[in-house]
Amino acid sequence: MRRRLSERRTRRPDIQAAIDRGATHFELPAIGLAGSTITSGSGAVTDGDTEVLEEPTLQIGTKVKAVPLWRQMLEVFFQNKLAIASTVILLIIVLGCYLGPLFYVTNQTNANNILNATPNLAPSAKHLLGTDNQGWDELGRIMYGGQYSLSLGFFAGLITVVLGTIYGMIAGFFGGFVDTVMMRLIDAALSIPYLFLLVALVTIFHNSTIFLILVIGLTGWWGNSRIIRGDALAIRDLEYSVASTSMGATNAHTIRRHIFPNSISNIVTVGTFSIADAILALSALGFIGFGIQQPAVDWGTMMYLGTQELILGDWWEIYPVAFVFVLVILCINYMGDALRDVFEVRLRQR
Repeated sequence: MRRRLSERRTRRPDIQAAIDRGATHFELPAIGLAGSTITSGSGAVTDGDTEVLEEPTLQIGTKVKAVPLWRQMLEVFFQNKLAIASTVILLIIVLGCYLGPLFYVTNQTNANNILNATPNLAPSAKHLLGTDNQGWDELGRIMYGGQYSLSLGFFAGLITVVLGTIYGMIAGFFGGFVDTVMMRLIDAALSIPYLFLLVALVTIFHNSTIFLILVIGLTGWWGNSRIIRGDALAIRDLEYSVASTSMGATNAHTIRRHIFPNSISNIVTVGTFSIADAILALSALGFIGFGIQQPAVDWGTMMYLGTQELILGDWWEIYPVAFVFVLVILCINYMGDALRDVFEVRLRQR
């Protein structure tokens, strides 16, 4: 009986060599050694109908390379195809407004040079989009007005997001009586119709370029502060914020190192939408006749003047500028949605 068992346990030399070779490649991981990976061998030894696979090989000391944060953010952004298309279109429009006049040269500042120009001229080789009711080249006017609309929208939106972020974080972080008083002031301000307030301020004061930036920026942050305040209320009660405060961190340190970084997703989104809102507000003022003074122009003023000529069939004075205006607003909104996902921590790789 023992002899039969010993014969049954006896292996062929080639099979035993394969087992020994697999055993020599297998190493036990050291305790506490990080970054070890196990890979399986691809070789096999056949014993009639029996297939003997090599043992898996453990490679010690191999570390997985961390993906940089900027690459993770780009990957999230490029997953949104609509945001990529919006970025390309917006970039083309911005470059066209600021660099286009260098290639398509027209007169947009000297009113004396258009005395002999033909108003309401249809599109032609000389004027690609025709002329308006005063004789200005329409395509050159769109580029010239875009410089004012985009610049005013950017700076007014920047003021809006800065003030809204500071106000909302202070109210949300301190809470209690401070939060109650600050939010009641915001409620009172939001009860005033925004467009009526802009019209009243522009009527009382001179509507210069700097004044329009200030009045739109200083009156457009009220709603943004409520969004940031909600983030601050939630983040201040999380474990890391409470631990930071219990270890002796100052309020300014907690806001700077914990509240602000974890609210950056909504801050960027609010800032992007604020630019679009500022362009809309400026265009609304221009459409009702309270825009930038001539010879400067914005897209809202151009649409206001174009509607007066639309009844005569001069479609080129309203449709091109309206198309560009709507396209810019849509592109900014789609980019804002994508940027919210880019700065969202939960969408990053661990």
